[in-house]
Amino acid sequence: MYVSPSYTASYRLLVNEEKIRVADVVAAITGTGAGIKGLDIAEAEAPRIIIDVTCDVRDTEHRRSLAVLLEDLRGITVKSVADQTFLDHVGGKIEITPRTPLRNRDDLSRVYTPGVARVCRSIHDNPSKAHILTMKANTIAVVSDGTAVLGLGDIGPEAALPVMEGKAVLFKHFGGVDAIPVVLDTKDTEEIISIVKAIAPAYGGINLEDISAPRCFEIEERLRKELDIPVFHDDQHGTAIVVLAALLNGLKVTGKKIEDVRIVVSGVGAAGSAIIKLLQAQGAQDIVGYGRDGALSADNTEGMHPSRKWLAENTNPRRVKGSLQEGLKDADVFIGVSQGNILTGDDIAQMAPGAIVFALANPTPEVPPQDAAKTAKIVATGRSDFPNQINNVLAFPGLFRGLLDARVPEITTEVLRVAAEAIAGVIEPEELSENYIIPGVFDDRVARAVSKAVRKSVADFEQIEVVPQIDLGDHTV
Repeated sequence: MYVSPSYTASYRLLVNEEKIRVADVVAAITGTGAGIKGLDIAEAEAPRIIIDVTCDVRDTEHRRSLAVLLEDLRGITVKSVADQTFLDHVGGKIEITPRTPLRNRDDLSRVYTPGVARVCRSIHDNPSKAHILTMKANTIAVVSDGTAVLGLGDIGPEAALPVMEGKAVLFKHFGGVDAIPVVLDTKDTEEIISIVKAIAPAYGGINLEDISAPRCFEIEERLRKELDIPVFHDDQHGTAIVVLAALLNGLKVTGKKIEDVRIVVSGVGAAGSAIIKLLQAQGAQDIVGYGRDGALSADNTEGMHPSRKWLAENTNPRRVKGSLQEGLKDADVFIGVSQGNILTGDDIAQMAPGAIVFALANPTPEVPPQDAAKTAKIVATGRSDFPNQINNVLAFPGLFRGLLDARVPEITTEVLRVAAEAIAGVIEPEELSENYIIPGVFDDRVARAVSKAVRKSVADFEQIEVVPQIDLGDHTV
């Protein structure tokens, strides 16, 4: 197991230099496999000094055992141990700050009473002004019941809140979008729909997050129909957008066309379902989805949930049967959104020449990427420590930036498709390679490209006026 910045620990040590050298302290720490990131002198009064050592460790047990080892060294006193990840979460990761200064009574009278009444009356007479005169213009709700948190499962709303806060940080950093976490203490589909509809007037969009399948399908579908603001389930469509983007560039590298390739998808839940539908919208013809019981096929749909039945009836044109391993033979593309370590390098070796493998289960991919790379031409994962990281952060900030700017009332498949093409297009053809088919998450061109593509797609395909001009003055008062 590797050390990770997810487990960064800081140790404050009182060192008696007459009894031990700092170099020996460093050797003891690195001898456990920890990676030192910084060593700073906090105080010095010979022969004693206080040093702060920050290092990446493997896990919580490694952090604790390292503290014990240091305490046992002659001449060392461990003054404190801090987990940097937990420190980053103390008090939460987001805050609300005013955009309007409040310096004097004049400011107060405009921002609040009595001046605010003029704005309230204006919105009452013309509700569309709320998109310009309130936080609705740039704010979305990140809604979750905490039932399907990545790698953790059903952990409930309180435990899911740090994830939703993190999502809000990403929205702001990459897209300039304000996002408010809304975690719900209910798993009831109707209640979730009712709550989201009730809070919707304050927001310009809804981002559904970590809601378990199959409930997430109905919740998203109903809210899309019943609200006049965009509703986006990132676990479905964010993943699908980035997968399509990576595949478009991967196919360019391998010289294949999407309408010709055989695609195998492992996992037919929320993400797998959305991926399949978006690939089909892009022109994919031969897709076979695999669940726990093997290949989905129209020959066997008895007792299936409607969402899975649709997949069975609209994929697998060759009526392939059997296991995932069997289905990989001569496949051009493997996309995994299921669970770790279900395939081996030998399974991947059955695929067609120039194979593309997206093993996206996190934190453990469906197949070890090093093993897949022995025969596959292109390998991508959801992890940051391998090339070609397929990460949803490439999609949702720019997508919502464009949706909010264009005042789009709903998200169409065409919007998702052009967002994927925009991400893929950030990499110039001459830059493409087996290890560079998708931009990095900190590439600041991505959000701008996605936002621009979304706005253009609305103008081209929906004929909706982008950011309509509204008279901001009183028209009744």
